[in-house]
Amino acid sequence: MEIGLTHYLVLSAVLFCIGLFGALTRRNAVIILMCIELMLNAVNISLIAFSSYVVPQLLTGQVFAIFVMVVAAAEVAVGLAIVLAIFRHFSNIDTNDINLLRW
Repeated sequence: MEIGLTHYLVLSAVLFCIGLFGALTRRNAVIILMCIELMLNAVNISLIAFSSYVVPQLLTGQVFAIFVMVVAAAEVAVGLAIVLAIFRHFSNIDTNDINLLRW
């Protein structure tokens, strides 16, 4: 049995749904960041799968995946800095207890 484009897309959809479910149901900010990373990795899988099956000569999907990884690394750095600042202020990173944007 050969692994086709459908298999990669199903894997990508399952990973994205797991990440979305985790991001919407969890209250810990670090776990929410990890779920966002899982969703970005699911997008990378679909980008590379489409690239290798639609235009196998070009590496456009791989290049876009590298850009997504760079953006994800920057997002993690900024997100963890925000989480650390909130933890220093509140001694808690529960998203229900954080209301910095309220008047």
